[in-house]
Amino acid sequence: MRVFSVILFGLLIWLQTDLWFGKNGINELRQVQDETAVQSSVNSQLRKRNDEMFAEIDDLSQGLDAIEERSRNELGMVKKGETFYRIVDSD
Repeated sequence: MRVFSVILFGLLIWLQTDLWFGKNGINELRQVQDETAVQSSVNSQLRKRNDEMFAEIDDLSQGLDAIEERSRNELGMVKKGETFYRIVDSD
């Protein structure tokens, strides 16, 4: 009976070490869960950026107002008959 108990205890130890430290064990599961959480965060940021880009594309393709706004802000364009004033701080 004593030999049977030692064998069962050894089997339990072997199974536990395999569960915790073996391939596809608990440690690897936690590592994969952490990597998944990080990737989900990155994906949500990229999804937000894509949504903003799609909204800008829709604005540019639907009307001239967005094109006019971009040309005024980024290129400094002025319509005919308009006067452009630049206010410069004294600092």
